[in-house]
Amino acid sequence: MAETVGDGVAAPLPGRCAFYVVKKKRYCKMVVGSGKAFCGEHANADKDSERRRIPCPLDPKHTVFEDSLAKHLKKCNSKEKPKPVYYVKDINAGSVNEEEDAVDEVSIAERTKEELDDLIGKMKTALQGLSIKPVSDILSHPALNEALNDPKNGNFAFKHLKQQASILGNMEALELLGPRRCYVEFGAGKGKLSHWIHVALQKAEDVHFLLVERSSTRFKVDGKHKNTDSTFDRLQVDIQHLDLRKVPILREKGLPVIAVGKHLCGAATDLALRCLFEHGLREEDSQPPTKRIKLSERAEEETAPPIPADDKETRGELVVSGVAIALCCHHRCDWRHYVGKEFFRERGLGPREFAAFQRMSSWATCGMSGVSHAHKKSLQENVSATEEEEEAEHEGSYETIPDNLNSAVSAEEREHIGRLCKMLIDHGRLQYLQQRGFKSNLRYYTSRDVSLENVLLTAVPV
Repeated sequence: MAETVGDGVAAPLPGRCAFYVVKKKRYCKMVVGSGKAFCGEHANADKDSERRRIPCPLDPKHTVFEDSLAKHLKKCNSKEKPKPVYYVKDINAGSVNEEEDAVDEVSIAERTKEELDDLIGKMKTALQGLSIKPVSDILSHPALNEALNDPKNGNFAFKHLKQQASILGNMEALELLGPRRCYVEFGAGKGKLSHWIHVALQKAEDVHFLLVERSSTRFKVDGKHKNTDSTFDRLQVDIQHLDLRKVPILREKGLPVIAVGKHLCGAATDLALRCLFEHGLREEDSQPPTKRIKLSERAEEETAPPIPADDKETRGELVVSGVAIALCCHHRCDWRHYVGKEFFRERGLGPREFAAFQRMSSWATCGMSGVSHAHKKSLQENVSATEEEEEAEHEGSYETIPDNLNSAVSAEEREHIGRLCKMLIDHGRLQYLQQRGFKSNLRYYTSRDVSLENVLLTAVPV
């Protein structure tokens, strides 16, 4: 146990670094060398040390001894690695339009009340005739019963388990859980959603998982499945550069893909949809679009003769049979990546309006009645501090609310406007999926006291 000093701050643990980390309000916990007071990262704090540490030129988030720089650069984890075969730069980024990219993004705080009223009017007009209240499908799944009833799980873990259980429950209802398929978890993080799908399908044959995550992740659950029949492959790549057709297991087996994600942040949802359905093709390209197969049809195909390996290697098809993605962070969407541009243009809207609605969408999670801005920010900071042990919620951006609007529009109305902005953006995604032969829906998969980001995007072939 750590000792405490006079001001109430815990003293360094024996054999640990004596550097006080102000941001974390505690001493560094790294082990130090024999006879030393500071770890390598904080060696500069030792005034008696003759060696100086400098930021690593490959990643300034960590430091290195200056006299060991050449040796460090050869083995630094931030050194650019050879690109995998499935890496294709910007394949899912969307087209670049110089005129649209030149649009100035004006913050909400810089707009007049008249401008905001005009934008809100355009948004409400665009939503006319559309369903703006998703159905409520708060479900569960037996695979998580034990975990949900385990008293060792704290409140934070319990909230995540309820969300994962409902996602699986909705997938079960849509017949998206079963054998002979590959689950692609976008923005996988630790891979917990894939873990629970695996638990639900332990007796199913030929089930595979691809966990797509651009950053290295600690405390991954992949290791729990090394001795199972299912394969867990982690693809450390930004979705923007991922060509699923070139992933070896999909090329070899030709399995139908079920795309899943829990809190797939902002533009990552659009990048994932492009990854599934576009493959970076332009309208004038002659290659065939993504193939879609109902899983019931796939079951009939199992009785057909197997496809020769050579044909699998050359056909390059991607079979998508379902989508279940929990959405979040619409304020981090990007017009270039957005799949609903056609939907917006049909309603007389463009990149300027999109940029405004995208920013205003944050009001849905930061304009809550009865909760002070300072308290909400404190809650967010507490979640961030827990991120080392648990998944962090992707909730809320604190877009400044102009004084003229703050006094004229109630917190409840701002929250309502924010949710309408989210709905408008999401309806563009629905249309995109419908145009590709899918029945798509938005549904509330959990309550707002569990997660403010409580909408699940689902799609199955028509």
